[in-house]
Amino acid sequence: MFRTMMYSLMQYILYKPQEKAFSGLENYIQAFSDPLFYTSLLNTGFWIAGIITFQFLLGFVTALILKNNFRGQGLARSLVLIPWVTPSVITALMWRWMYDGNYGLINQILRRLGLINEFIPFLADKSTALGAIIFALIWQGFPFFAVMLLAGLQAIPQELYEAASIDGAGKWAGFRRITLPMLKPIILTTVLLRTIWVANSLDIIIIMTGGGPGYSTYTLPVYSYIKAYKGMDFGYASTLAVFLTIFLMIIVFGYIRSILKSEN
Repeated sequence: MFRTMMYSLMQYILYKPQEKAFSGLENYIQAFSDPLFYTSLLNTGFWIAGIITFQFLLGFVTALILKNNFRGQGLARSLVLIPWVTPSVITALMWRWMYDGNYGLINQILRRLGLINEFIPFLADKSTALGAIIFALIWQGFPFFAVMLLAGLQAIPQELYEAASIDGAGKWAGFRRITLPMLKPIILTTVLLRTIWVANSLDIIIIMTGGGPGYSTYTLPVYSYIKAYKGMDFGYASTLAVFLTIFLMIIVFGYIRSILKSEN
């Protein structure tokens, strides 16, 4: 971290070692005048908000379903974990094939259902590329929420629901007055952890689109990676990494502050 901060204050391009020198805040000033920085920052916001929101909702619904006793419950709980344990490289390659604009499975299904007349190039279209990758990551990450929330649901004493039922509370009242408050610590922890992980993820984007088409799937980690390992500009790449750190710190500190306020 210290070295990254030092590099962010330097002109440090690997193929120009003779020009390596301290430049102060020049990289930071350059970032504020760089359109790609704002594109990446905006995409990072959409990336985090979209993925975390739908992963949590899908995971919560899955946990509520798996909590009930039904035939094949053990098998269902095992199958839910498949997206989570699948390596990111395999996940990215699988979804890239399914999204393919010529022979992809998703296009084939939509065509046979009569929902489209022509195949959609999901990953080659600027308007759909980022959303397509977000959907893939939602699929990969929702089991984390499902498993954690299921563990929390199973830890809630059944006597609380029975007492509430005797007092005349319905299922919705029990969910709102018992389930959500009891799950609050788990919800806050899982959302915070997943936010940090998702914000730093770049492997699936790199494999599926490489940041394209154009710059439509650039996020701050992707832009930093491309600047460092394709442009060999470690100074500016480090600056982008510092901005990502600051962005995450603002989210984390704001989140923790809201938690502390709610507990007081």
